[in-house]
Amino acid sequence: MSRTLAILCGALLLALYVALGALQDQATELATAQADHRQASARADSLADTLRLQRELVAAAAALDTKHTKELDDAKADNDRLRAAVAAGQQRLRVNATCPATSSSGRVVDAGTAELTPQARQDYFALRDELALSRQMILGLQDYVGTVCLR
Repeated sequence: MSRTLAILCGALLLALYVALGALQDQATELATAQADHRQASARADSLADTLRLQRELVAAAAALDTKHTKELDDAKADNDRLRAAVAAGQQRLRVNATCPATSSSGRVVDAGTAELTPQARQDYFALRDELALSRQMILGLQDYVGTVCLR
């Protein structure tokens, strides 16, 4: 009987040893799976934050573009209104100039107010358009750098 009890105890110990080994393997797999899950969750959170930031930057850039495009359109509209008013004779472009004496008697001949020639007038309005465009490009780039790039 003691021999049977010894064999039974030995078999029981062997079964416990095998079960403990299997349990330890499962615990190791569980720990590895939990670590993988934590890594995946951290990566997903990081990607979500990156996506959120990217969306914010795109929205900020779009808002800046809209703002400066509107300002440029307004400047061009003002320039077009001025061009139309000059063409209609409602306004005049004046040049700060002096007229040298042209008569032999030494008197200054009154020839009226100095104005731009029609070609110079076109060039003037083209320069105003380019100045408005350049100004909005510079302001837009400055806003973009300050709002989007340095963020």
